[in-house]
Amino acid sequence: MIKVIIAGAAGRMGLRVAHMIGEHPRLTYAAAFEAADSKQIGRDVGELISGNRIGVIIRDGLEAVIEQGDVIIDFTFHKATMEFARLAAKYKKAMVIGTTGLSAENLEELKDLARAFPCVQSPNMSICVNVLFKLAKKTAAILGDDFDIEILEAHHNKKKDAPSGTALKLGEMAAAGVNRKLKEVGVFARNGIIGERDPREIGIQSIRAADIVGEHTIYFAGPGERIEISHRAHSRDHFAKGAATAAAWVVGKENGVYDMFDVLNLQDF
Repeated sequence: MIKVIIAGAAGRMGLRVAHMIGEHPRLTYAAAFEAADSKQIGRDVGELISGNRIGVIIRDGLEAVIEQGDVIIDFTFHKATMEFARLAAKYKKAMVIGTTGLSAENLEELKDLARAFPCVQSPNMSICVNVLFKLAKKTAAILGDDFDIEILEAHHNKKKDAPSGTALKLGEMAAAGVNRKLKEVGVFARNGIIGERDPREIGIQSIRAADIVGEHTIYFAGPGERIEISHRAHSRDHFAKGAATAAAWVVGKENGVYDMFDVLNLQDF
């Protein structure tokens, strides 16, 4: 069995990942940790999952448990994620990173660190969303420059980053389909008298409200018609299931950074 360590074990995603690990035939929940100020440190994580103790105690920080597992699953915060990646490199432990908000500099550092360990990093672990990424690129390539591309994303009011990592990835994939770069054509806010829309720009707008799990729609709007492709998450379980799938896949792989296209064999799709 592959032994899993969960970062942010007492959080919403940490608890859902734990549930999916319990359902996976090749994974076992080996260790859990939280930030130093968490009130859950010292508790059996099973009490939070189901009310029953499972013998996995939430510890203070990754270094306290890193020797107990084969792979770390992280859905926390980008600053913490980079600290965990540095420790993974030091101890040569595999990682699955679903954290969003990683900067270009973070990703470059992660690529360098992953020379010492295998890592799956993706802004979205959902199987359907990764198919959506591919559809965004293919649709953009087919429709070409005559269609405006806009992305709307919505999440709960506790989400810390905007736009979502998924929306940014959608923008990058669509931009690649029409031979553009999102960092050059992305527009992330519109207000006031903005003038005529540049036909090359790709707009990404964000909504934050209540308990929305995650919704993304990409619009391809042309003269007299448009295509809308949407994904709506009903729960966090599909993110957690994808992370469990990635954890089972990445252990034993060559060092380096992989994505969910690798895990799901979608590279040539």
